[in-house]
Amino acid sequence: MTFTALLEKFGAKGEKTGWTYFSIPLDVSEALRPGQKTSFRVKGQLDALPLKAVALIPMGDGTFILPVNTNMRRQIRKEAGASVQVQLAFDDDPQLESADLLACLEDDPQALAFFQTLPRGHQNYFSRWIESAKTPETKATRIARTIHGLSMRMGYNEMVRYYKSRE
Repeated sequence: MTFTALLEKFGAKGEKTGWTYFSIPLDVSEALRPGQKTSFRVKGQLDALPLKAVALIPMGDGTFILPVNTNMRRQIRKEAGASVQVQLAFDDDPQLESADLLACLEDDPQALAFFQTLPRGHQNYFSRWIESAKTPETKATRIARTIHGLSMRMGYNEMVRYYKSRE
């Protein structure tokens, strides 16, 4: 599905305050996932920027938005008020897990057992956090913290709070 959208910015809107986004036309969201009322992932292009595994956020009235983060805005060199060319398709590619995390989990059966009880989305929090590390040292630290947190039966948020309180 291809369309032109206007970048907008929320004023005071709870957790979405200050977000830059564009609205997904109802006919587009229905074509992508008929009857869908909850968040789902799409792939495609925003101007010339490739999109992959980007979540559409439901607004509660049957419509969806696609948040455009700072990194995306820099790459397309546009801010709120600008028009963008959008091409979207439903993204049914499985979310990739961190291969390094999975290898390390094999060495800690207790952490692995707890990790496997977590919903897929919660597992992805750990994987994305680890894979977003910019240096090998940061990645190693994040893997160690994840394994330790999982062995103590902590979810992602609990683990982050645990280590923040120790810094």
